[in-house]
Amino acid sequence: MKCPCNPSKLYKDCCKKAHQDINSVTTPEILMRSRYSAFVMANIDYLQKSHHSSTRPSNYEKKEILAWTKSVEWLKLNVLQSTENTVEFKAFFYENSSLNVIHENSLFVKENDHWVYKSAL
Repeated sequence: MKCPCNPSKLYKDCCKKAHQDINSVTTPEILMRSRYSAFVMANIDYLQKSHHSSTRPSNYEKKEILAWTKSVEWLKLNVLQSTENTVEFKAFFYENSSLNVIHENSLFVKENDHWVYKSAL
C-alpha cells in the first residue's frame, strides 16, 4: 500500500512506524505527515495521541472528527516548509463534490518526550 502522505513511498516504510510507535517520530514534519495519513485512514486514536493534551479534542469532538474524515475523499498532501517546530502544508480533499484545501502553518511541541501537534498559527 502506498503511503497517503507520500505516494512515492510504501506505508510500511513511512507512516506505519509512527502509527505503531509515536516515540519513533523524530521531527515535526514526520509527525505532521503521519497525522495526515491518520486522517486519510481514519485512525482517530493516533490523531488523539499525537495531539497536545491542552488542545486535544474531547470525546464528542473525536466522534465528529471521525465521521468527517470518513466522509471526505483525501487527495494529497503538499508540505510547503518546515522549521524546528512548525510545518506549513496544504491538504487537498473532496467534500460534497467540491475540491477543498486546508492550508495551515502548524505548531508542534514535545510532550511526554515525543512530538505532538499543538495548534495552528
